[in-house]
Amino acid sequence: MSKTSTCQITSIASRVTSLKANNDDLIRSSRSQRAAGAGDRVVELKRPLGVVLEEDEQGNVYVDTVAPLGNAARTGIVKKGDVVVMCSATFGDQLWSCRGCGLPRVLSAIKVRAGPTITLVLERPEESVKRASFSKKAKEAQEQARMKAQQKKDALLKELNEDEKRLKKGFFGLW
Repeated sequence: MSKTSTCQITSIASRVTSLKANNDDLIRSSRSQRAAGAGDRVVELKRPLGVVLEEDEQGNVYVDTVAPLGNAARTGIVKKGDVVVMCSATFGDQLWSCRGCGLPRVLSAIKVRAGPTITLVLERPEESVKRASFSKKAKEAQEQARMKAQQKKDALLKELNEDEKRLKKGFFGLW
């Protein structure tokens, strides 16, 4: 194997590892959510839903098939390949984050849902890649803001210590 191809493989492996790390951050942050965000695609479906769900290797549940005459097809929102990000909680208006939870848990949540409708939050696979990169950017921005605040705090403490030293020398440093 040549040195160039080894470098390319290493580069690709590092990008895949970076994307997986970003996806893990996205999963962790989304688990605490109990409502859909402003840009999320939310659909409320009557039972039977009219979709066949499947699970990918990361445990994400996606729409494998939309029944042509089913309730999901009638909405026009649900498409094949959509990832189910959140679904209705057992009762009430709250949503449960099901990113990376696996098909059995999502199906159980849908089955035990009280009431005639199920609310799903859907995401296209390419949207999840964008969200992961935004998650990384947001984390970097948060870290930069924290560092800037720490620098400002350090500067203020230094100034305060200098003022205290001047005050200890005498009456307002005059004598």
